[in-house]
Amino acid sequence: MGLTDFYQKSSTNTTAGEKSEDIPSDSASFSSDSEKDVVVVQIDKNTKQIGIVSATFLMINRMLGAGVFATGSTIFSLSGSVGTALMMWFAGTIIALSGLLVYMELGSALPRNGGEKNYLEFLFRKPKFLVTAMYASYVFFLGWAAGNSIVVGEYLLNAAGKEVTQWNSRAIGIAVITFAFLVNAIHVKTGLFLANALGTFKIIIVLFITVTGWVALGGGIKSKNFHHTGNFRDAFKGETPSGFGIVNALYNVIWSYVGYSNANYALGEIKNPTRVLRIAAPVAFVSLGILYMFVNIAYFAVVPKEEIENSGTILAALFFRYAFGDSAEKAASVFVALSAWANVMSVIFSQGRIIQQLGREGALPISRFWATSKPFGTPFVGLMEHWIVCIVTMVAPPPGDAYNFILNLISYPLNVVNTVLAAGLLYVYYKKSRGLIQWNPPIKASLPVIIFFFLASLYLIVAPYIPPVDGQKVYNHLPYWIHAVVTWGIFGIGLVYYFVWVRILPKLGNYTLVTKEIVGEDGFWRNRIYRIYNDGSNKDILENDHTEQPEVEVVN
Repeated sequence: MGLTDFYQKSSTNTTAGEKSEDIPSDSASFSSDSEKDVVVVQIDKNTKQIGIVSATFLMINRMLGAGVFATGSTIFSLSGSVGTALMMWFAGTIIALSGLLVYMELGSALPRNGGEKNYLEFLFRKPKFLVTAMYASYVFFLGWAAGNSIVVGEYLLNAAGKEVTQWNSRAIGIAVITFAFLVNAIHVKTGLFLANALGTFKIIIVLFITVTGWVALGGGIKSKNFHHTGNFRDAFKGETPSGFGIVNALYNVIWSYVGYSNANYALGEIKNPTRVLRIAAPVAFVSLGILYMFVNIAYFAVVPKEEIENSGTILAALFFRYAFGDSAEKAASVFVALSAWANVMSVIFSQGRIIQQLGREGALPISRFWATSKPFGTPFVGLMEHWIVCIVTMVAPPPGDAYNFILNLISYPLNVVNTVLAAGLLYVYYKKSRGLIQWNPPIKASLPVIIFFFLASLYLIVAPYIPPVDGQKVYNHLPYWIHAVVTWGIFGIGLVYYFVWVRILPKLGNYTLVTKEIVGEDGFWRNRIYRIYNDGSNKDILENDHTEQPEVEVVN
């Protein structure tokens, strides 16, 4: 959903803060004193069904995946000591919190479904369609659900007492993502039910680990496997982390918060989005941040740090073995696998709809193919695309590197997007300080927070090029910079697509790409991109298209 038509001329009598008679009552606006321009945001006309509680759990269920269960070992080994590892969790949480505040400001200013795509298109209007093409490539080629699919496989193998090999965890991961694809593609309600039901395991496990950690610190665990670890004595004793270790530890922490902006994708369905964002977003994030810290304290209270360093992605299972015995480890492995599976169900559900929406706008080649809801009344094609990308992402890396590669391949481009968003918002603040625009969204992150988020995200873009030292490594068989290079390759594909789609084909076909905002039958406003031939043969298409009509030709 593009926002390229949001700047509209107001009447000459309209002053700052006043609403022109031409601006509908169901819109939000931001005016400019000097240019007499008004940013007009048409509010979606659908039924608003999401309240504070639902929005809170929308964010928690997306953030709480396998990260807190699977990344603790990597973070500790990269940090060098128990105290530094906990500091990494705190620092990563602060960075993610600053990002949440930035997204809250943008969401309150542009209260529609769509998330960062809306904000990028709003902040960067020129060159026209460049951001849309780059974002389409970013969404299209990243296997967001692949990482947790592999975690499901590793935990199920651990529960069965089987050694994780090159292919067995991936085979289970492929089965998991295939099941998630088929269920969401054939029967949406069943997919949602399973995702919500499985999601309860995540919260139960996190709370149980937290309480068990308190019991361990109080000396209440009587298991024969448990011995006081002493991990908190001289907690900062160990190696000083390198720049390489710090940035990769932070990547793992922030991975556990991916999804803090999940409510922004559904703002068009939220009752009173500003009020809900003010309450639900901080409640969800702060609650989970506290629990994450308690869970990591619990790990160090129960599991010897030598075991933590070598545990890989199954740290949570080891925790249960030391706290409750070998049989508890197997049961916990199943529960963690189910919680990761819930995240897979949730992610593929969302990503399939993003692909479908890009097709409906005309932002993808063969747009009708991606936009269709056939044959089951679901975004079958969009879901299938994400399923294929996830399988390729799981199979391509060499053994031992799959999970870390997927984690970094999601986190790195996300930091690129966040850096660009923060830079765009800083430019808006600069123009406001010069009196060029008036920017007064209901929620404000504040300039220091935006600057901090920009610098932190920029650091996370640059630092992965720092070579590892003292035996530290990101991958066993891949170069340490591979995820960064692949990321720029994906954005490069978007750049090439932009030149072909926007520059070359219109010249060859003698047409111009034009966008128009329309309200679909579902009540949501969206941009639609049309080919208007220079001879005027189809110029009436803009006037005749008011709703989401399947027979209208869009960009192919």
